[in-house]
Amino acid sequence: MSASSRKARFGAVALVAPLILFLAVFFGWPLIAMLKESVSDPAGSLAFPHVAAAAHLWDGKSTPPQELQQALIADLKSMDGQQRLGDAVRRLNSAQNGFRTLMTRTVAGVEGAAGPVDLVAVDKRWSDIRFWKALVDSTSPYTDRYLLAAVDYQRDAGGKLEALPADSSANRAILVRTLGVALLVTACCALIGLPYAMIAASVSGWKRSLLLGAVLLPLWTSLLVRTAAWFILLQEKGLINDMLIGLGLIASPLPLIFNRIGVVIAMTHVLLPFMVLPIYSVLLSIPHNLMPAAASLGAHPLRAFVRVLLPLSLRGIVSGSLLVFMTAIGYYITPALLGGARDQMISSVIAFYAINSANWGMAGALGLILLAATLVLYAAYSRLSSDRSGALQ
Repeated sequence: MSASSRKARFGAVALVAPLILFLAVFFGWPLIAMLKESVSDPAGSLAFPHVAAAAHLWDGKSTPPQELQQALIADLKSMDGQQRLGDAVRRLNSAQNGFRTLMTRTVAGVEGAAGPVDLVAVDKRWSDIRFWKALVDSTSPYTDRYLLAAVDYQRDAGGKLEALPADSSANRAILVRTLGVALLVTACCALIGLPYAMIAASVSGWKRSLLLGAVLLPLWTSLLVRTAAWFILLQEKGLINDMLIGLGLIASPLPLIFNRIGVVIAMTHVLLPFMVLPIYSVLLSIPHNLMPAAASLGAHPLRAFVRVLLPLSLRGIVSGSLLVFMTAIGYYITPALLGGARDQMISSVIAFYAINSANWGMAGALGLILLAATLVLYAAYSRLSSDRSGALQ
């Protein structure tokens, strides 16, 4: 390689290095941290290091050996802070009910004992293998508990998968609701965006600029401001209900807010540019004489649209649908302000676990489930795109 080629390559790498660094710091590192939190569970291993070291001595079925019991006693005696014990007890109590009171009595019995401690004498629950299994399982630094709970599953005492009780979690239902709302918004954007893009592509001059400016205007306004504007427009005394009542179309205000209708309307308005622009760019590349040629051959305008224009613009429709759907499944502000209790999406649940309950494991697991669903859909889209390209060739 010549000196000039090396210099040119070095210059190219230097130009893209800031972008790579930006992506690594603001996208790669948070993503890795989220993935780690979704499978990380260090509370037990930090609080009970001796139990973790002696866990291999027990088969998980018979009575725990004395070495394992003495390891628990040693950990409780050497515990250097209530915070570490409290984190471990919360983890244990979520896996086996009754661990909070059991550990409180055990700590008091161990601290007040002058000689050897009999755990069963302190509390008879230590003769129950379920409590020992929960304790040993908690010492593993990694767990699938959060990932299973994200889809409303858990492991029973034997380690087999079982569904959570219907009244204990609704993560799976909220995830299905999120996908349903995103799909509905995508369909609405496609129904509005396709004819709008066709009109914008068919005109020129100031008319085209006006149409494109109107669809791009939401991108220049804060999402919170746009959502607040829809909050004012959709309320019972808002502009839309007042106009419909003034025209005599309705007798009483329509419920357009704090329900699914308001969420879909506002999200469709916000995400419409992501549907219009890909379709518009594809329509510009289609020769304008195809529709007149189809009409000259006797095709009805609707038939010409279905057989000629729609297949050629399908690439833009699919691209726009992908952009809208992937953006919609992560929406938080619009459903939170305009939706009711049954209209909240998975982003609201992630925010609750991350902010209100500080359960970063569940927040990371739900984020990972959402990321996996998005990647699966993107892989399916890529496969369909490659198959269609191969068919055209």
